[in-house]
Amino acid sequence: MNALVAQYAPATVRISGPPNSSFLVGYPGISATLPRIVGKVEIRPSAGFSAPVSVSMVRICLQRRETIHPAAESMAKRHLGTPRRETVDLVGKEVLLFRCVSGKEAESVIAMDLPFQIFIPYGRGGEEINRRIPPASLQLPSRIAETYYELVVTVQQGQSTQNRYTFPIPIQRYDTLSTFGMYNRPESKVVTADSIVTLGISLPKWSYGPLDPITVFIKLAPNPDMMNKAKKVTINKITLAIEEEITFNPEGDEPTKKVNKIAKHTQPVGVKLTETGYVTNLGLVFPARDLRDPDGIVKRGKPGFPMYEVTSFTTSSTLYKIEFFLSIKAHMNSARDITLRQPIVICPMDQQACRDEMDAIEQAAKDASKVDPNNPMLPDRVIIRSNERDAIRHLGLCEVGGVKKILIE
Repeated sequence: MNALVAQYAPATVRISGPPNSSFLVGYPGISATLPRIVGKVEIRPSAGFSAPVSVSMVRICLQRRETIHPAAESMAKRHLGTPRRETVDLVGKEVLLFRCVSGKEAESVIAMDLPFQIFIPYGRGGEEINRRIPPASLQLPSRIAETYYELVVTVQQGQSTQNRYTFPIPIQRYDTLSTFGMYNRPESKVVTADSIVTLGISLPKWSYGPLDPITVFIKLAPNPDMMNKAKKVTINKITLAIEEEITFNPEGDEPTKKVNKIAKHTQPVGVKLTETGYVTNLGLVFPARDLRDPDGIVKRGKPGFPMYEVTSFTTSSTLYKIEFFLSIKAHMNSARDITLRQPIVICPMDQQACRDEMDAIEQAAKDASKVDPNNPMLPDRVIIRSNERDAIRHLGLCEVGGVKKILIE
């Protein structure tokens, strides 16, 4: 009877990260930091205090779950529209942590500590899904779109029993920080609607975060070849808006788009267009989400999702894509209105937070240069078998006169 209990007793499984650190080491999206998840799987008995656990094999992997449900915002559409769609992908490779010796069905153990290291792909080595840089964890309002990561530990006990244990892991991306030089180059664009007036804009940078100011230089200029018509044009007003564009199923046959205006500024003008044109600067502040309640206390976040100060940000995944645009519209008389859309990048961190991360990223890159991804250095495994002398000491117990008691060192 005791042998049967030992064979089929389920295990208590948990994972722990490095001391005083999170599981995630390095910065996803920045290849020089070799982003990776570091920790150890701890297996202990769950049937009683000291009933040994039979373990044949232990594996661990990082898994991404993506869901979309565009109709979830409306109560009626939620029930009548298309159902929620979900995909599950493996991120990187599954790692084998333990396998019992050949010819033995299972190992009877009291305790197991199995260190692991899972490297997160950083975009090199192919276009397969498990090699792409994984998108950041995100949950949009009403769960219309969601990206969720979890560590999955598979414990096989004997030939027929296999249990899976899941642990949420929040993942952020750091390749859109507004302090990177590639985002601080000026961007300009010129459009026209009817060849009478041209609208030109210039942006000093194109990556922004919560509460970052966005300033746009705008110029309305007449067409020199149509000056007679251009002189009759009156500029009524100019509007500047930030638009969030969510594309559902971007890689499928029928992608659908949803555009939200998340901030808007209108500047009345009311002047006639002259030969020199009309020049102005317009500005907006990218809105931020307050993470504190009315008492000033930071709310507890959901497991698996970082606490972002923005509702969404620039990201791209298998089932959905989020892009942001600056929309500038010139409203005029005697000429058609002109609209210009300029793509921008939205980062979940503001300018100061991005600046603060730069030194840490540089240090992480130096640390990663000493790591060999093909043969990482890991602490030794700890496996306490049930037939070892004083094995139950690892559970905080000892045997006194044939009775198990709490061990007091």
